[in-house]
Order: sequence, then C-alpha cells, then structure tokens
Amino acid sequence: MPHGRRGMTAVGPPLVSRLVAKQFPQWAGLPVREVSTVGTDNMIYRLGDELVVRLPALPRAAPTVGREWEWLPRLAPRLPLDVPVPLGSGVPDGEFPYPWSVYRWLEGQTLATRPDLDMRDVAVRLGRFVAALQRIDTAGAPRSPRAVPVRAGDTEVHESIERLAAVGLVDAELATAVWEDALAAQPWAKPPVWLHGDLLPANLVARHGRLAAVIDFGQVGTGDPATDLLPAWALLTTRTRDVFRAVVGVDDATWRRGRGWALKAGLGAMRIYRYTNPALAAAGRHSLAEVLADFRVTP
Repeated sequence: MPHGRRGMTAVGPPLVSRLVAKQFPQWAGLPVREVSTVGTDNMIYRLGDELVVRLPALPRAAPTVGREWEWLPRLAPRLPLDVPVPLGSGVPDGEFPYPWSVYRWLEGQTLATRPDLDMRDVAVRLGRFVAALQRIDTAGAPRSPRAVPVRAGDTEVHESIERLAAVGLVDAELATAVWEDALAAQPWAKPPVWLHGDLLPANLVARHGRLAAVIDFGQVGTGDPATDLLPAWALLTTRTRDVFRAVVGVDDATWRRGRGWALKAGLGAMRIYRYTNPALAAAGRHSLAEVLADFRVTP
C-alpha cells in the first residue's frame, strides 16, 4: 500500500515482526524497532541486538535486493572494510510485495552524522576499499545501474544548473565549465571494474573513531571507475582529496570524469532534496562546493 510520500510502501514494526515470524521462525519474537536513515529507497529495522531487516520502500529498489544476495557474500572476503552480508532472504507475500533481507547489524555511525573523524585516515581507508573492489575479478558480474557514460546526464545537469542558478544557489558559468571539462575527458576504454555505485557519507560507517564499514550495495556492479570517485568531493576536502586519489591510483581523465559525476550528484541532491531531506541536501551542497573549488585551482 502507498505510504503517502513519493509512493513509498507502508511498513512498521508489527508488519516486520509478522514477516520475520512467517519466513524466519528462528528469529520470531525478537524485538523490532525502526532505524532512522537519510536514504529514500529502503526501510531499516533492527531485529534484536544483532540483526537488521532491510526492505525496499519503492518499486525501483526491489531489483537491487537480488543483486546484493548474490554478490555481497562473494565480495565481502576480498574487501578491507566490513560490508553487510545477507543472513536471510525474504520473499514477497500477501503483506509485502517485494523481496527483502536480513543482515548482521554493523555497529557504528554513518559519516553523515560523524564529522569529527580523522579525515586523512578516512581517505586512506576508503581509498584502499575502492582500490580493492576494483581489483576483484569481474567474471559473470552484472553491469551497475550507474554504469552509464557521463554524457548521459547532460540534459539533467544543464537543467539543474539553470534552476539552481535562478535562485542563486550555483555559479552557472563555473558549474558549466566543470561539466564541459568532464565531457571532454577521455572515456574509460579499459575493461569495466567493480563499483559500489553510491559512496555517499550516509553509506560509510565509522566505529571507534575510524571508517569501518560500507553499506547499501544496491548499485553494485561493473562500470567506469570514475563513478566511485564521488566521495572525493561528496565527503573529502582539498586537504584530503589527493590522499584518496593517490591510494586509489587515478589517472587524470578518470579524475575529471569523476568530478563530473560529483557535480551531477551535488546538483541533483540540491535540486530534489533541499526542502524534503536536509541530510541529502547538505551532502549535495558539500559536493557542489568542493567540485567548484577544486576546479578553480586545477592547473
């Protein structure tokens, strides 16, 4: 049934308890409580102290569930940070129309709510994660939903620049220059690599003061490595960006395409969420500000 906001499906602890009891009786009776998140595609519920239930909130998120079921158990042992591995795979029924998952709970706080970390250490750890992911064999891997050429976003980017410039939120000339530079960069001509596809601060988890886990692999698959450079601008600053770049090992053309992706993401977040989701809008503002500042000082 519709949730009443952007077509979201209505879910609550009683329904989650019933779904778990029917499909995973070994966990029946564990307390269920909702977890507040900044994301828009999934709903998260703690199940007892050690488990978490993740359910698609929108039809577009449903196909990503199977992608995580199949690939996270294979990728997890090869990555230097914790990732969620499914413990139970729920199926649609008369009460809930989409597949859903039970995972082990990963303790910590997302970087969307933990700005007090050593960001140089974060840059190193995140760079190692991205580099390790890119090195994993891609045989049989699916194409990431984010695996599209930078140019595919051209119309959207120009519309966003126009609308945000009209209300004084972006320097249209500078933003357009960044985008044109990304379009002019040499396209990725090597074999596609593994991508997370959504490395926003809300999907990075800190524990004991250090980056410890990466979550939400709904966009996982193969594509242009520029896509996973997003946190260079969405999270980091001029003081730590080059550390991340050096650890990942990024050529100039890929860096320029990545900056274009970060521009697109920042513009989109500000345009779509500035009135409805303060956390995502703030990430968009950070990304946009860092992209423009970085481009100003580019030789």
